[in-house]
Amino acid sequence: MVAKVSDLSQLRKKIDEIDLAIIKLLSERMQVCREVAEVKAGSATAVIQPQRVREVLTVRRQWAIDSNVDPDFTEQLFRILLAETHRIEIAEERDEPAPSKTADALRSALDTVACRIDHVVVAVANLDAAMDFLTSLGFKTTRTQDSAIVTADAGGVTVVLVGPGDPGVDAHLAAHGSGVQHIAIEVLNAGFVQQALAEAKVPLLTNVIVDADGHEQVFTVLDPSTGVQLGFISRTGHRVPISGQNVRALFHALAK
Repeated sequence: MVAKVSDLSQLRKKIDEIDLAIIKLLSERMQVCREVAEVKAGSATAVIQPQRVREVLTVRRQWAIDSNVDPDFTEQLFRILLAETHRIEIAEERDEPAPSKTADALRSALDTVACRIDHVVVAVANLDAAMDFLTSLGFKTTRTQDSAIVTADAGGVTVVLVGPGDPGVDAHLAAHGSGVQHIAIEVLNAGFVQQALAEAKVPLLTNVIVDADGHEQVFTVLDPSTGVQLGFISRTGHRVPISGQNVRALFHALAK
């Protein structure tokens, strides 16, 4: 049965109830983590247990698959949860009082829809050397269908390396040298961000661009005061990596 508009308030109420249950479960989990921290402290056990982290992520991914939930999305959630767990274990040992928290923060348009840094694009004069560096740090590097564009992934972090050989990239390297070309911020809706930025008179390089994989993106011009260009990305398709053509198209737009 298809839900009607008149059912919207009831469906939202159900979501609120589920979210409240999630918060209560999070509170319960954090309390257990505090107890784990006490046991570790009493037995001189290291706070970070890499093998346990790998086990948790692998098992949760399988649980997600079994429950028809995107495992990549689930892994992101649990990485955030594990980071918070680690913070709590360390913070509980500190003497200073914790800062107070309130729920009445005033939110700008961007603050309403911004989620996280999705990826960072780095233009490099020597692609092989850049790959070697990131590999030495523990990133997994993968060449895209465009051999001069490489993705480097570690956990929930993605760096996109773009090597020379394309007029747009070469022009960028000549003007700025190797370094961050743009930072892509994941947002709930790229169209909403475009409208908000236009109303704020922020110079935009593009309107919303939608690629074949369902990535919606809008880009600002490079800001001369910071040397940073921002992209805002939302997904309407399946969760797939950024493609080489997608990144290449941006440099072509910059060269115009």
